[in-house]
Amino acid sequence: MIEVTPLGEALGAEVGGADLSRPLAPDTLAGIRRAWLDHQVLRFRGQSLTDPQLIAFSRQLGELDPPGPNPYGRPFIPEHPEINVISNIKVDGTPIGGLGDGEAIWHADMTYVDEPPMGAILYALEVPPSGGDTFWANMALAYEKLPDALKTRIAGRSAIHDATYNSAGDRRKGYAEVTDPRQAPGARHALVRPHPETGRPCLFLGRRRNSYILGLSLDESEALLDALWAHATQVQFTFRQQWRTGDVVMWDNRCTLHRRDPFDASARRLMHRTQLKAH
Repeated sequence: MIEVTPLGEALGAEVGGADLSRPLAPDTLAGIRRAWLDHQVLRFRGQSLTDPQLIAFSRQLGELDPPGPNPYGRPFIPEHPEINVISNIKVDGTPIGGLGDGEAIWHADMTYVDEPPMGAILYALEVPPSGGDTFWANMALAYEKLPDALKTRIAGRSAIHDATYNSAGDRRKGYAEVTDPRQAPGARHALVRPHPETGRPCLFLGRRRNSYILGLSLDESEALLDALWAHATQVQFTFRQQWRTGDVVMWDNRCTLHRRDPFDASARRLMHRTQLKAH
């Protein structure tokens, strides 16, 4: 039997009693799914997984979505292209993963496509002694607490989700620099979307950089987006994850944002990550 312990008032829970290296019993898997919908972010501590075991656990939760394009244009683990590597480690001067050691700004994953992934699973193999913490923000709660005037202003409106840059600010391979957000390549998504399983309305912001609200002047769009982002990323809506080796964290990409603190470039941080296709 699993034990679910809330980690923060806004979102996040720790799940005890599950060995993710083995196939999960149906009732255990059902309990994890319920906890995920209830808490949006789940943490499993003390796990020891091979890459095939990480893939097998992930597949019990849904169909895998391949990683988005990284700046190097090739999978980091050719034998397991389903896995994305998040790391600052270099071997012979070549990065073995993406996002380096800098800050990763608030974002949801791959919202620049029409069907963004449902969620993601991140497994900590090496962590620095300090820094590199990850934060999540609850977009259902953020919408619930949004002032009525802002709810009225964004009702029925959609925004462009730029595909050009990743959350570390690096330009993706094959994309030209964007100077006018109105010309940014990427999907159009409603600013408020019902969660497909719970039905709760959620803010759906993607990334701030090069976002643009359709039908507004650029200045109006910028001001409204600034107000939404300032509201949505308040501490009251967030949970902070201080990583330990062996942590597995899964999050619901449909109703959260996340970001990462920078850390010492001389320290090593290595994470393997899978993501789940929308359904």
